[in-house]
Amino acid sequence: MSRLHKPKAGFWIRTWVSILYPLDGLLFRIRWRNLERIPSPDQGGVLIAINHVSQIDTVLMARLVWQSGRVPRFMIKAGVFGWPIVGGMMKGAGQIAVYRGTSDAAQSLRDAVTALERGEAVVIYPEGTTTKDPDNWPMEAKTGIARLVLLSPDTPIVPIGQWGPHRMGGFSLKRFGRRRPSLASVGEPLDMSRFRGKEPTGAILREITDEIMAAVRAEVAELRGEPAPSQFFVPEKSYVDKR
Repeated sequence: MSRLHKPKAGFWIRTWVSILYPLDGLLFRIRWRNLERIPSPDQGGVLIAINHVSQIDTVLMARLVWQSGRVPRFMIKAGVFGWPIVGGMMKGAGQIAVYRGTSDAAQSLRDAVTALERGEAVVIYPEGTTTKDPDNWPMEAKTGIARLVLLSPDTPIVPIGQWGPHRMGGFSLKRFGRRRPSLASVGEPLDMSRFRGKEPTGAILREITDEIMAAVRAEVAELRGEPAPSQFFVPEKSYVDKR
């Protein structure tokens, strides 16, 4: 596959690409569509919202965004940045640490807005963790993405639905070579500019969040070939990241 566009990328991004490309191809059968719907780099910043089905799906979605011609800047839970080697590579690649459920979450939003203002492609899993829905549909998302929209209301939001990586299960030699499908569909960019200047009330935050997740869920339904549930599953547990 050739990239749709070829913006400059630094040493650490290219290091990740050299690792992820062969890994993705070895473990998964990739079937992605409508990558051209992700705005090109000369169109400025873009916020990409994706459902989270598996701990491994980030390596796939990183390749998808790269394949579209953008350099991905993931909003990733802060704990990952403390991992040996990987944490340093994440920092070097310009990824954005997120401290869920703490006052430091506000700094994460500011870092994301700064990246968007630089014309970057910021990638977020609005659910905040892998889905807990019993049937693996996108669950009710946190309102962090809505707060980000209010801080950067003219940034297009690209919803992406994915399906398949959760079927891989744990890694074992027996499974090695049995490639699982990685399906993904990119939706049309959402214009959220009508929320410019709105106060971040609970109702507004939920409206924005649910509109974005409904668009993500619609792409998942297309991939699954079945109707989506009318309501989002609401998880019981909250997630907090400590420094």
